Amino acid sequence: MQHDAHGHAHHGARGGTAGWGPAAQATLHCLTGCAIGEVLGMIIGTALGMHGAATVALAVVLAFVFGYALTMRGVLRADVPLRQALKVALAADTLSIAVMEIVDNLVIVGVPGAMDAGLSAPLFWGTLAFALAVAFVVALPVNRWLIGRGRGHAVVHAYH
Repeated sequence: MQHDAHGHAHHGARGGTAGWGPAAQATLHCLTGCAIGEVLGMIIGTALGMHGAATVALAVVLAFVFGYALTMRGVLRADVPLRQALKVALAADTLSIAVMEIVDNLVIVGVPGAMDAGLSAPLFWGTLAFALAVAFVVALPVNRWLIGRGRGHAVVHAYH
């Protein structure tokens, strides 16, 4: 099923490429799900005293869960069956979330002491915020590229 940006003007299609506006909206959407999952995973992992790798793994899993859930919420409102909504979410978000998670976690792990700083430390929260911002910047052109090819969040717009 290919939707090729549906020819809607709001997709910013110009010669097969998407505009930055729709890409920024898609990236912000993915960032929201990733941030919810990341923050929740980091809080749970840190509060439970989990090892850094286990905390990162939990945060990544929850980022995908919340990212997909946010997309599915909108698709399900269009009376799409659950199984089809899941397929749409997987097609729309997987690459964007994967890029965000790779970048985000590389930044977090790369900042000395951030993973061990604890929930009350500004280093922990500052690093997490910085990592999510860097992930947004890196994922933005990925989403622009996907939307320009009728993929990524372009497939979700058929259900709005």
